[in-house]
Amino acid sequence: MKFAKKPTSKINRIRTWALALIFIAMIVMYLGVVLFYYTKSQLLFSLFLLLGTLAFILSFVVYFWIGMLSTRAVTVLCPNCNQYTKMLGRADICARCNEPLTLDPTLAGKTFDQDYNNKRKSKKLEQESEAE
Repeated sequence: MKFAKKPTSKINRIRTWALALIFIAMIVMYLGVVLFYYTKSQLLFSLFLLLGTLAFILSFVVYFWIGMLSTRAVTVLCPNCNQYTKMLGRADICARCNEPLTLDPTLAGKTFDQDYNNKRKSKKLEQESEAE
């Protein structure tokens, strides 16, 4: 059974990764406490706490980075739900209704693909669509 991956906006995907990093950090720290604190292995206990702390710091950096990207993102009106959403790149998805959005007139009417934001993959996709 294959699950279809629901497309989401880039800002929400990056925030999801940062949240996952926080949970990973907590799990690593709890494992360090449960497995190594009570067995008196102070070196491994300290290592797990340090790895968890680094994961927390990395998640904070990712949250700060996406916050800075979000302030520079273009705000557009979604034609489907009539709500404003922030858009990163040439092609993105509405954060509320998952409607494909684009600011590039050459992409209007084409099927949505995240690869339109990658220069190398975008050229390949545009060449394939011209060949059809």
